[in-house]
Amino acid sequence: MNYLFVVLFVSLFSCKTEYPTKFSETVLQDTFTSINGDSVAFGDVLKAHEGKTIVIDVWASWCKDCIQGMPKVKDLQKDNPDVVFVFLSLDRGEDAWKRGIKKYDVQGEHYYLPKGKKSAFGDFVDIDWIPRYMVVDSNGSIKVFKAIEADNNQIIEALK
Repeated sequence: MNYLFVVLFVSLFSCKTEYPTKFSETVLQDTFTSINGDSVAFGDVLKAHEGKTIVIDVWASWCKDCIQGMPKVKDLQKDNPDVVFVFLSLDRGEDAWKRGIKKYDVQGEHYYLPKGKKSAFGDFVDIDWIPRYMVVDSNGSIKVFKAIEADNNQIIEALK
C-alpha cells in the first residue's frame, strides 16, 4: 500500500507541465475590443509588434492582486523600455475597464475581452488566477506561459 502511494505521489508531482509555445489559430482569430472601441483580432495585436518582445498582462480593475502588482509591472516597464506591454482586461464592463486604466495609470496597449475567461483566449490560456503574465519573444514564441507575479524569475530571464 505504501509503495502504491509513493508511485502515485511521484507521478503526480514530478511531471513537468508542458506549456504551448505558439498560440492556436482559434486564439489568433479571437477578437478583443481596443481602447477606441474597435474589434481587433488577437493575431493582429501580435502582428503589430512583430520582431519585438511582448509582455501580456491579464488583469481587471476589481482585482486586488492585479492592483497591488502594478508597481512591479511599472518597474518591469522602466527596466525594459523596448518591450511592448499589452494589457488584456477581464473587467465586467468597458466603463470599469477604462476607469481602471486611468485610475491606476496603466501605461501600454489596452484591450478588453468581451467574453472574458469564456473566450478562445481564456480557454487556451486556462485563466485560473489574475493577474496572469505571459511573455512572447521577438520570434512570436511564448516564452513564459503562466506567471502570477510580475517579478517572476521566468519573466526576468525571458526579457534579458
